[in-house]
Amino acid sequence: MATPVDPGRRGLLGAAVGLGLAGILPRMAGASHHRENDAMAEADLILRNARITTLDPRHPDVSALAVRDGLVIAIGDDAEVMRHAGAHTRVIDGEGRRAIPGLHDSHTHLIRGGLNYNMELRWDGVRSLADAMAMLRAQVDRTPAPQWVRVVGGFTEHQFAEKRLPTLEEINAVAPETPVFILHLYDRALLNRAALRAVGYGKDTPNPPGGEIQRDADGEPTGLLLAKPNALILYATLAAGPTLPYEYQINSTRHFMRELNRLGVTSVIDAGGGFQNYPDDYRIIEELAAQKQLTVRIAYNLFTQNKGRELEDFQRWTSLVTPGQGDAMFKHNGAGEMLVFSAADFEDFREPRPELPESLEGDLKAVVRHLAEHRWPFRIHATYDQSIGRILDVYEEVDRDVSFAGLPWIIDHAETISERNIERVKALGGGIAIQHRMAYQGEYFVARYGAEAAARTPPVKRMVEMGVPVGAGTDATRVASYNPWVALSWLTTGRTVGGLALYGDDNLLGREQALRLWTEGSAWFSSDVGRKGRLSVGQYADFALLSADYFAVDDARIADIESVLTVVGGTVMHGAGGYASQAPGLPPPMPDWSPVAHYGGYQGITLHQAVGVFANAHAHAHGAACHVHGHRHAALRAPLPVDDERSFFGALGCSCFAF
Repeated sequence: MATPVDPGRRGLLGAAVGLGLAGILPRMAGASHHRENDAMAEADLILRNARITTLDPRHPDVSALAVRDGLVIAIGDDAEVMRHAGAHTRVIDGEGRRAIPGLHDSHTHLIRGGLNYNMELRWDGVRSLADAMAMLRAQVDRTPAPQWVRVVGGFTEHQFAEKRLPTLEEINAVAPETPVFILHLYDRALLNRAALRAVGYGKDTPNPPGGEIQRDADGEPTGLLLAKPNALILYATLAAGPTLPYEYQINSTRHFMRELNRLGVTSVIDAGGGFQNYPDDYRIIEELAAQKQLTVRIAYNLFTQNKGRELEDFQRWTSLVTPGQGDAMFKHNGAGEMLVFSAADFEDFREPRPELPESLEGDLKAVVRHLAEHRWPFRIHATYDQSIGRILDVYEEVDRDVSFAGLPWIIDHAETISERNIERVKALGGGIAIQHRMAYQGEYFVARYGAEAAARTPPVKRMVEMGVPVGAGTDATRVASYNPWVALSWLTTGRTVGGLALYGDDNLLGREQALRLWTEGSAWFSSDVGRKGRLSVGQYADFALLSADYFAVDDARIADIESVLTVVGGTVMHGAGGYASQAPGLPPPMPDWSPVAHYGGYQGITLHQAVGVFANAHAHAHGAACHVHGHRHAALRAPLPVDDERSFFGALGCSCFAF
């Protein structure tokens, strides 16, 4: 069957320039189907009978590839690649499925997310509030004291059919005694009365700077915490909850990595995070790396934790670790995303753009000069063009004294960056890491700034056209889901998870171009250009065999894609369905009450699958189907029955979860 033509495909030079890779083309152009030394080498693994998108412009579509010692040694048709089969070669039949290079998230928070994954109830992908609340009720019933039930980001109220969050009354009704903490993006948190008692918030608790504890007429906290716009109150409250013991954090991190593998992710860049101290909070991931138990390649950045003493953090860390220190699975990647607190412009689009303090320039100049002198790559969180302009003023000043030449540096997020500032980033040799935060906050942005402004927020297509390096990611796990297919859907359709169309053709990417940002584009951001991002001879054998053909499915189904087989460095890390036996085993989630043991992670599954999953959650008297309203609750990825009022559960949602 012929490969569908992607209207977004461009010529080799255009694609390379758009990713900032033009400089490596001459070196790569001389490669052949096989490495000469390996022309007849016996492969460790062969994938055959597949529809492989290599992103190698010389051989863009092949049916087979061979792997030896973790690298691709041959690509081509089945017959020529099978010449590498030997007595010990594992041969995998792709059954005609689409295979792609492994996905590479250029900005996420895997290390922090892994420590907590087994404790968190994920509402990522859940399509109705009724189902979300049913999950919450069931988890409350199985969670022992003094543990909390936590829903920690990765969702938006707009994804729900009801288009709203639960009320505090609804949360208190299902959880009168068990503390419940629900984080919605980085704009608010909902705490039930038990959680307020657990953290000690009362009438006399003051509001922290940049945050608000909402109160009733008597001055008592209601349970609603608001970022205005500083999110410190949200993650400081979350940090007050119980943590998992060391052994459980090991298990939790392994499960989170395997969840990413399930979605085709083979590499990430960890951007640090608040309350993620180095080296203390890196001991789990370092042990997993030492024990060869990582299933995702990780490049990690270090995020300052001490407001007013940021330079001291980086002075200490530059004496402890060097960029690139580690190996192909786990290595240091530089500084950020927080370089100085005075430059942090939180992206709560429900609130006005924050005015950054006058101290920004002096604070940032000292840190960036130190990093440049020590040749540490760095990245910085910057949402708004006004912030980016001030940051670039500092960078240009430092560059005049300590050259940035050859030093990778990154602007993260850049939702409202102007064309002029894109030019300045390119001139200084930087890159821009973009994420699908607008897929979760687009409705709020439109409400505040208008649809016209949203249509170029962020201006991804213009970044690519101007030739600045661009890498894609998620910023998971709090402000957006870790699911890369939701991000790929947003890049190619321009729609939020709530269905709002944000972009016209002038800011939409073709499917191949979007995939490039998620593969070879992101490789620039971990200094891995030429090593990963393509299924080319000599590059890492990282790939995913997909549940559906990314290049052929309808737009509405892109976000539902998963991997049925994920391979990292020639080793199978994940298998599903007929490929399940190919993957290594994984111990059950710990503790046994973990939401992961009952629901897994991202909930983007079919209606047929969801009915079974949610039957237990809806184990009230009238069973999995609601005979009062005449619907099934599992509306996750199925079209909503809006023309059947007996089946549609209305603007306020079904209240079955309360019983």
